[in-house]
Amino acid sequence: MRKSLAAVAGLAAAGLMLAGCSGSSGDGNGGGSADQVEVFTWWAAGSEKIGLDALVDVFNTQYPDIEFVNAAVAGGAGSNAKAALASRLEAGDPPDSFQAHAGAELTDYIEAGQLQDLSGFFADESLGDVFPESLIERITVDGKIYSVPSNIHRANVTWVNTELLDAAGIDPTKAPADIDAWLADLEKVKKSGVESPLSLGTEWTQMQLFETVLLADLGADGYSGLWDGTTAWDDAGVATAIGHYGDLLEYVNSDFAGLDWDAATQILIDGAAAYNVMGDWAEAAFVQAGWTYGTEYTTWASAGTEGTFDFLADSFTLPEGAPHEDAAHDWLRTVSSAEGQQAFNQAKGSIPARTDADPADYGAYQQTAIESWASDTVVSSLAHGAAAKISWSTDISSAIGKFGTDKDAAALQTALVDAAAKALG
Repeated sequence: MRKSLAAVAGLAAAGLMLAGCSGSSGDGNGGGSADQVEVFTWWAAGSEKIGLDALVDVFNTQYPDIEFVNAAVAGGAGSNAKAALASRLEAGDPPDSFQAHAGAELTDYIEAGQLQDLSGFFADESLGDVFPESLIERITVDGKIYSVPSNIHRANVTWVNTELLDAAGIDPTKAPADIDAWLADLEKVKKSGVESPLSLGTEWTQMQLFETVLLADLGADGYSGLWDGTTAWDDAGVATAIGHYGDLLEYVNSDFAGLDWDAATQILIDGAAAYNVMGDWAEAAFVQAGWTYGTEYTTWASAGTEGTFDFLADSFTLPEGAPHEDAAHDWLRTVSSAEGQQAFNQAKGSIPARTDADPADYGAYQQTAIESWASDTVVSSLAHGAAAKISWSTDISSAIGKFGTDKDAAALQTALVDAAAKALG
């Protein structure tokens, strides 16, 4: 989430301001009847699917005459879905709305002219009154808004198996002050009999762990500077972070490369790992396991990142050429509504983008996130589309995946320098 979310790539949107956002007519500005809406996401399983289902239930209540067509494509963090979506957009066959991470991830779509400007929708729905100014700034690109956030997620969350930390003589309620302190605790857990104290998954989860290490070692300003060129990728702090990341990999499960995020989280729930760094969509997994926050598990801001909120947001767009444009407007209304955001976020583990939400409506973990979102320094997540456009994050992900095999720190830093040079020109 990972500079301003607004790095979104400039899909030169047609200047439609969605003046006809009443959504009640049969034909929208792009044509198409309003009796169905096809929505494209990667929420095909687990807590993500539960959240989508909850949101669709609200949509069906608010717009009972519109059929919701679920075009979900499975795949953690949306890698498969993004490829399928790119093929559809290139073929001139867009869905009526598609999920994307708010921020820089939208850059390529905007520059390709594949998204409509939703500024008029925001004005018509008075969303500026209920979305925080800091969020509006992060989703504004050259004075235009191209997506409607459905939630706020936090990426720098460490999930803790309290029983395993207690057994190792570690206070599970206190986050390590820095990465070195966490490494010392990981060693204690390993000596207590846990072979792989830190659970990890496939490439994008590795990138998420790496970004939290960058954030810890560079600080909020230094980390944010990576995305606008004010912090050099050959900086000594980046080298320190690479070293720390390599040290952390000594404590992870050997099968990490083949596991998606939910399987990595399950390792902790099964008692085979003490820690898992994952966004707060993992909260639903603990709830489904029957665990109680503060008893069987707890969380803290990842080591060395206390006071910083590593932000991302799921959002929905209106593509150019959407076949059911009026129905898409109605879908976006549900996404941005108080009822839709409450149902969705209670199920998914995230927190609402709206400021008029009552924290009492949410679980214990989510209440901590609501408080942190309001008070902490906000930075943008790399692994989840806020900090860097897709092509840049893809290059970083490939470099991190290679490092997971060869552990060549110098090669990783060179690759990161080259990726930044290509992305920033």
